[in-house]
Amino acid sequence: MSKELFITLPSLRIGKIVEVCSNQIRIELDTKITELTRSVYGQVYSVGQIGSIIKIHFGRKILFAYVRMLRMQSDILAEEGKTSILPGDDRRILEADLFGQGIWSSKDCKLSFVRGVETYPLPLQDAFLCLNDELEGIYRAAEDLKDIENNPMVPIGNYVGGNNAVCRANIDKLFGHHCAILGSTGSGKSGTVSSILHSVLAHQTKGKTLSPRIVIIDPHGEYAKAFGDKAVVYKAYNEASTKAVKSEQLKLPYWLMSSDEFRSLVIGKTEFEATSQTNMVYQAVTYARLLNSGLVENVGVDPLGEANSEIPTGGKTESDILNFDRDKPIPFLLSEFLKHIDKVQGRKAGKTDFLPPSDSNRQKIESILKKLKVLRSNPQLSFLMEEFGATSPTLETVLHQFVGDIEDKNLRIIDISGLPNEVAGPLTALIARLLFQYKLWQTREEREKDPVLFICEEAHRYVPNHGEAQYKEAQEAVRRIAKEGRKYGVGLMLISQRPSDVEATVLSQCNSWIILRLTNSNDQEHVAKFLPDSLVGLTKMLPSLTRREAIFVGEAAALPSRIRINKLIPEQLPDSNDISFVKGWVNAPTKTIELKKISDRWIGTA
Repeated sequence: MSKELFITLPSLRIGKIVEVCSNQIRIELDTKITELTRSVYGQVYSVGQIGSIIKIHFGRKILFAYVRMLRMQSDILAEEGKTSILPGDDRRILEADLFGQGIWSSKDCKLSFVRGVETYPLPLQDAFLCLNDELEGIYRAAEDLKDIENNPMVPIGNYVGGNNAVCRANIDKLFGHHCAILGSTGSGKSGTVSSILHSVLAHQTKGKTLSPRIVIIDPHGEYAKAFGDKAVVYKAYNEASTKAVKSEQLKLPYWLMSSDEFRSLVIGKTEFEATSQTNMVYQAVTYARLLNSGLVENVGVDPLGEANSEIPTGGKTESDILNFDRDKPIPFLLSEFLKHIDKVQGRKAGKTDFLPPSDSNRQKIESILKKLKVLRSNPQLSFLMEEFGATSPTLETVLHQFVGDIEDKNLRIIDISGLPNEVAGPLTALIARLLFQYKLWQTREEREKDPVLFICEEAHRYVPNHGEAQYKEAQEAVRRIAKEGRKYGVGLMLISQRPSDVEATVLSQCNSWIILRLTNSNDQEHVAKFLPDSLVGLTKMLPSLTRREAIFVGEAAALPSRIRINKLIPEQLPDSNDISFVKGWVNAPTKTIELKKISDRWIGTA
């Protein structure tokens, strides 16, 4: 780094400080500045651009601030209810937020930088522009690359206005402390996710490339194209498709569900579930698991019509039954579940005759039976609703899909495109809960060797900010990862185009943020509430960011900054490009023979 850095050339001076309030300062711009540009060493610098960095000197100590706002002094006086100044004497005021300080050593040409400010400037002190080389020095000092061998700093882009300095993210904090990638439609969210993951896959530490365990919930089937042979794609429903992407059949049997998840699937998405129906499902699930574990005899109805469904066997006692955990992933038969619903609970308690049960109770039972029949007959749900048998996958087989060693393919993409919403919610809940409990049952040593990142695309669907019943279980599962995951080695990445629609509890647990262009004012305000760095100027830039540009703030960021995400080659980009109407409409309308191919694919006869 040049010894000419962090100097106070007269040409770098932009004005004097007139007010200091906590980390906020006001600077009166020099009257000699007729245009908001300065030429220094042959380079043109903008004066007072929103989000740019300025500096204030205290000998070898230097304070740094982000420009938040440019305004006229008369506007400030009007806000404060004071008399306007004389015409022609209006001053230009620059408002900025202090964010860090450093000590410059000219001997070894290094800057020691720390976030936060312990020394505050005084009114009438001068403020200066930062040169591009100086900005690069700030970013490099802030990233603190001392421990190169165990370096968690992964390059994800470049700082805008920082002489194209490389921006690095602390992956331990980005993933371990949870993060959110937010942006309006078309801002480049999917491309940003792909770019970060490609950077992680290419990163080396201790001379070795990383072997991450990453599970992506992909609601639109767009990520498979981006990673090729670096990922395994699991499809919940392998329907006929025109996409030339190799995929595996997802194995996720119903018996892995908790009683709440199974109840949500069977009863449906009503906001006010009947308590009696809920209890029916709980009892039948408990019985079916007890039966398969050998704790009770097979259900039967004696000649008097009395149901015998909870008779202990094999020396087991009633206490064993009462203390049984119905949510453990113990396989059970759907046929036994149905038998308990239909033959046992379908009768009044204590009946000793052959009269039918009450109409209202039977109606609720028929509702459950019909819903199960519909679920089992849907080919889209065969991966979930196939009866347990000798060839069914085991718990370890299911877990192997997400975290097992599969030919160095470190990303596991769960393609749930085409699934109905009422199934997508419980499915996401099941995967999130399985990953959390997998980590929960590990030893500390095992957790340290095997951290897992769970990526939830379109997070507003699975953890909505308002209570949508079909996502209730997904909300609880993702919420638990957000609150407790970091203790067990489960990281969370939320991706959403509508941050105001994502549950506030989950969003507030994210400690790092990559925010692309946001045009909706509600979303901008919502994001500003959760950002860990109170830098209003950065959030004001959100509507004007270009594609691939983002505000990067939080624990994983060396500095809260405006960055440009690394550009990918077309083969590394997700299949999320918008359809061009102009290019499409230059073609003739679809012929009948083509419609026949599509309809055959649609109904499964292709």
